[in-house]
Amino acid sequence: MPVEFLSDEQAARYGRYQTDPSPEQLARFFYLSPQDLQFLADYRRSYTQLGCAVQLCTLRFLGTFLPIPTQVPAVVVATLAQQLQVGTDAWPARYTRPNTLSDHQARIVAYLGFAAYGGRQVFRLTRWLYAQVLTSTVRPSVLFDLATAHLVAQRVVLPGVTVLARLIARVRERTGRHLYHQLRNRLNPVQQEALESLLLVPPGQRLTRLEALRTAPTRVSGPALVAALGRLEHVRVLGVGSISLHDLPEARVVRLARHAQVAWGQTLARMGEERRLATLLAFAQALERTATDDVLDLFDGLLTALALRGETKRRRQRLRSLKDLDQAALVLEQAVRLLLDESVPEAQIRAQVLSRIGEASLREAAETVQALASPADAPRFQALSGSYATVRRFLPALLNGIALEGSPSAKPLLDAWYFLRAQEAGGRCRPKWGTAPRTFVPKSWARQVFASRDEVNPAAYTLCVLDRLHQALRRREVFVTTSDRYGDPRAEMLRGEDWDAARESVARALGRSLDPALELVRLQAQLRSAYAEVRETLPHNTALHVLQHDGMPYVRVSPLPAQEEPASLQQLRTQLTQQLPHVELAALLLEVNAFTGFADAFNHVADGQSKAADLPLSICAVLLAQACNIGLKAVARAEVPALTLPRLSWVQQNYMRVETLTAANARLVDGQAQLPLAQAWGGGEVASADGMRFVVPVRTLHAGWNRKYYGSQRGVTYYNFTGDQFTGFHGIVIPGTLRDSLFILAGLLEQQTSLDPREIMADTHGYSEVVFGLFALLGYRFSPRLADLSDQRFWRLSKEDDYGPLNELSRHVVNARLISDHWEDMLRLAGSLKLGRVKATAVMRTLQRAGSLSGLGRAVAELGRVEKTRYLLAYVHDEAYRRRILVQLNRGEGRHALARAVFHGKKGELRQRYREGMEDQLGALGLVVNALVLWNTRYLQQALERWQETEEHVNPEDVARLSPLLHEHVNMLGRYDFTLPESVAAGQLRPLRTLTPWEASLGEWA
Repeated sequence: MPVEFLSDEQAARYGRYQTDPSPEQLARFFYLSPQDLQFLADYRRSYTQLGCAVQLCTLRFLGTFLPIPTQVPAVVVATLAQQLQVGTDAWPARYTRPNTLSDHQARIVAYLGFAAYGGRQVFRLTRWLYAQVLTSTVRPSVLFDLATAHLVAQRVVLPGVTVLARLIARVRERTGRHLYHQLRNRLNPVQQEALESLLLVPPGQRLTRLEALRTAPTRVSGPALVAALGRLEHVRVLGVGSISLHDLPEARVVRLARHAQVAWGQTLARMGEERRLATLLAFAQALERTATDDVLDLFDGLLTALALRGETKRRRQRLRSLKDLDQAALVLEQAVRLLLDESVPEAQIRAQVLSRIGEASLREAAETVQALASPADAPRFQALSGSYATVRRFLPALLNGIALEGSPSAKPLLDAWYFLRAQEAGGRCRPKWGTAPRTFVPKSWARQVFASRDEVNPAAYTLCVLDRLHQALRRREVFVTTSDRYGDPRAEMLRGEDWDAARESVARALGRSLDPALELVRLQAQLRSAYAEVRETLPHNTALHVLQHDGMPYVRVSPLPAQEEPASLQQLRTQLTQQLPHVELAALLLEVNAFTGFADAFNHVADGQSKAADLPLSICAVLLAQACNIGLKAVARAEVPALTLPRLSWVQQNYMRVETLTAANARLVDGQAQLPLAQAWGGGEVASADGMRFVVPVRTLHAGWNRKYYGSQRGVTYYNFTGDQFTGFHGIVIPGTLRDSLFILAGLLEQQTSLDPREIMADTHGYSEVVFGLFALLGYRFSPRLADLSDQRFWRLSKEDDYGPLNELSRHVVNARLISDHWEDMLRLAGSLKLGRVKATAVMRTLQRAGSLSGLGRAVAELGRVEKTRYLLAYVHDEAYRRRILVQLNRGEGRHALARAVFHGKKGELRQRYREGMEDQLGALGLVVNALVLWNTRYLQQALERWQETEEHVNPEDVARLSPLLHEHVNMLGRYDFTLPESVAAGQLRPLRTLTPWEASLGEWA
């Protein structure tokens, strides 16, 4: 039974004083009440009273007794002796008799109402541990700390460290066996045989079926889509997709599936039968969902590529035909001029046209125009018109391989889909094309699809169905229930009894009233106040101009002047940065780990794995290789067991994933937040969001086109979030470039650090009024940096309000009744987001119906108009607000520059084929950048403290403008030395650099 999950440090601090108690802890746990003094008065000797008091307060503070009661901090003894008014000299030598100690401990336990560990207490703790293990995937070491806190809270004397560790290991082992047993028993013999066959190598093949099924598609093409559908069918043939696992702990089932996804086939084959079948069952069900996602991603990418290719071809053909079109147009122009010439009698017009131009020339010109002129209402048909042959290659497999469902508005499209499926099936029951569903066909396609009232063009009809399906899948108007990313987001929202039970608590958490009338009154007051503030300062606000264009008012704000840097700031920055020690990036990561212990957040993907030796060293090496984009070979060392290439590959495969990277990153963010210098930069309430773009030169489904950023290649955007303390607290990988501001909302809701930013700055990014409304509902302030104010509308809630010179500017009126009618649904949507029932990136799809906003969507947009107007009024009124947005965005851009310097390998290109690999590598990059920021902040703080010892005064405004986004003193190239001086490994700081007279003179000159 493995219990090696406890680190030496964790075992050593269990039930012990690690440091002196703080003044707050002394006041809470070491204050002797009158009842305590009365309890201690039974002992006559002063050293006995003091010893008993020490044991009493130790139990109260630690939850257990010390093996040697005299080994307590001196401050504890002094605090208690002062209250007892006794001396402290005699008690260490006199308070040692075992019988006396045990007798005192028994009396103290009874007096404080604690219970000894044993019997019923063991049963209750075991039951609590089972609940924790079944409902979460916390690491054993974390569970050990949680169990310790639980026992203390329940006033149970802590058992020995090995007793508790073995109990946790036993519970985890039994829970795992029970889960394996339950999963195994849900399989019939045929299903068992099918799953076991995944680990066999078919005749004539090199790989097991498991390896073949785990290999996701990377090429966007018709044959690739057919192959992906075949892969999905092979997963379905296993016959385990219909087995219900909803009553089992979801987190643990997911963990089993993840282990099967990364483990070698031989590793799975060596497992016991129950565990092997349980792991394969969880994997097969998860694979069906991810394989469905891959098929739909391929379909989305293929339709997009066909449309782009067709549009490019159409433009080229049009350029080649322009000369013929121009000539035909000139001929027709002559005929029209004769037609319009009033001097020509009407009876002679036809004769003159034919005599001057000729009938043959006119007919040829008319036919040329008809052939070459493009109707303006059919752009999608023109783009896809040449793609029917490609579509036929994958259409039969797609029709039979995907089961579609949809909202009521999508029924006509689904009817057309099933009509095509019946057509493809053939036989006597094949429907006639004349009976094909028509209501889903838009006007832009109608002319091509229906050549006449009773005639249908099969090719055009098929392309129209696929094009409309493509758009409906993106909006989730059509969805697939067996998909993770293309499922129905509406099904996850709070509804019925769940909403009735949660509505009041949701309203309290959001700070909103359930009464829409009260909310509208509050909004009205806020809007009036904002308008009044701008109106009062308008005559004196030299940066704000209200102008007219074509009789319509608009506002313009003068650009912010550059913020000057005083000489004191320049000198302070130069002096501090020149004192930063030179360091290798590898050593920096090890030092930060010694300070924060972030490597302890990385746990093995499988359950019950013991802690590997020198794991932090291997973790730091893999992080550096991924963050610097240089590969594992560059950091491997054959002579160091923890740095051999096989060891690093094993660690990367089993320890590097989004969950562990997120947990480790949270430790760095929390460590930064505790530093005084970081607190001078901000309190964590403000953040910015911006994207880093990476070219992806390998074949992948998860990259997009954008000629501006990627040239002729494809790429991804790593959309990351930077707090006002310069740390990145979340990141999202987006194929191509950002098109939806709701990714910002996703980042705020899904981040797992201690920071709680309430205001987010961002560039425009296609923001919408719906986004403003959702941010406001959830209690966030959305502050984008606007590129142009001239086309912005200012709204009001009441026509009767008088805003003076701003009346014409604010002539648009919000539909308050729409907000009132949908207020409870808006709270339900916000509650679903807050509780994590629905993803923020899927919210827009729940607000749409047939391509336009639903009633709920329009109501959210109306609220967003109020919030956007309040934001605009603050933006044009307050220069400090505009400056704050700019400063925070500059921090994000500076962080990107630092990340670019770290990610220097392979020309800075991201060469991962799969989304998971992209997320892991870019997550490692974000973590290493945070480690750099934390390291720089610690040493800048040390240098600042030294500077303050020699300087009479340091301007706090200068300190607030310092930045830890520095890397000139960090070596990232060529040498990767994973060694630390003993003092640094023990938590001490390196000595600062001492400036030479020449360097000091340079600092003064700067």
